[in-house]
Amino acid sequence: MNFKSLGKQLARLDWTMVLAVGVLLAIGVLFIYSAGFQREDLPINSFHKKQLVWVVVGVIMFLSTALIDYRNYISSAVWIYAISIVLLVAVFIVGTKVNGSYRWLRIGGFNLQPSEFAKIATLIALAAYVAHPARSVRNARHLLGAVALVGLPFLLIVKEPDLGTSMVLVPITMVILFAAGLSWRLLFLLIIIGIFVVLPLGVMTLDDYQQERIMVFFHPDRDPQGAGWNKMQSEIAVGSGGFSGKGYLKGTQNVLGFLPRTVAPTDFIFSVIGEEMGFMGSSLLLFLYATLFMSIARAAIRARDRQGRFLALGVLGMLFTHVFINIAMTVGLMPITGLPLPLISYGGSFMLSTMIALGLTQSVYIRRRERT
Repeated sequence: MNFKSLGKQLARLDWTMVLAVGVLLAIGVLFIYSAGFQREDLPINSFHKKQLVWVVVGVIMFLSTALIDYRNYISSAVWIYAISIVLLVAVFIVGTKVNGSYRWLRIGGFNLQPSEFAKIATLIALAAYVAHPARSVRNARHLLGAVALVGLPFLLIVKEPDLGTSMVLVPITMVILFAAGLSWRLLFLLIIIGIFVVLPLGVMTLDDYQQERIMVFFHPDRDPQGAGWNKMQSEIAVGSGGFSGKGYLKGTQNVLGFLPRTVAPTDFIFSVIGEEMGFMGSSLLLFLYATLFMSIARAAIRARDRQGRFLALGVLGMLFTHVFINIAMTVGLMPITGLPLPLISYGGSFMLSTMIALGLTQSVYIRRRERT
């Protein structure tokens, strides 16, 4: 690729998306710093510095993914999917066990979470499968093939156990299948099966402490000093922020450690933002996400083929699910599931997988059909 061609491709990026992503990344680093902030006589953790490194690597991955034609990913879908399955299996063989879960692989001095990349691999494989001209999701055999394609990584991720990440595969699948022509009736049937069959089986695989989180959601007073502590402190933090917040680095639930520092930069980063920036800051965050979602939807609408449309819609389903569940979780409307907030929460694997997903969407947009 010469510089002239590279310049043309960069010029065709969706710069609205780029701006929204850039602001969200900056907010993330600022509030990860705040989540690790302590009094002047105590040290500040280095999460924000590590996150800066992941942001830089993520931006490189974003641009690299965007500049490669998305049809190359579609044509390599079998290999991408196979590698993701191998990595998910490797977690149980050579992976690192943390808090009773096998989720991490030690690669090149870094701990990587294969399930995060499996979401992208499954998305690509499903888009390639249902977009094939010889297949139709209205055909029972082809529909079962699509479900089986998603079912294998789903079960492996549930086995880790990581029910939250595995459940993200469900809306990705539903969105792509519906866009591929699956009727409302069959889609509704799949959702019912998922709620009453798959979800209970997934819950049964969880460790005791994870099941306790779900019980606390239905019975808030069940264990306020234990499993319910994070949930309660998160709600207090968000509620105490008021209209304009307490000010940056002035959130008492966070700075005084009531909201544990082990979760404040990750699952509960929205609680830190809500307390310090209040309703206004939280609304700005939601506006940025809405802008991001509209940009992804625009890429899907203007995609030049079905493969590109399905890729963009799958990314939209994935990111919307993360944002919706994470925020609902921190304000007490859903059980604690451990799903991070895209581009904001601390974490290397999730940052890289999110930026790769957005790069895929940009690849679709760069090669969009021109308006006539």
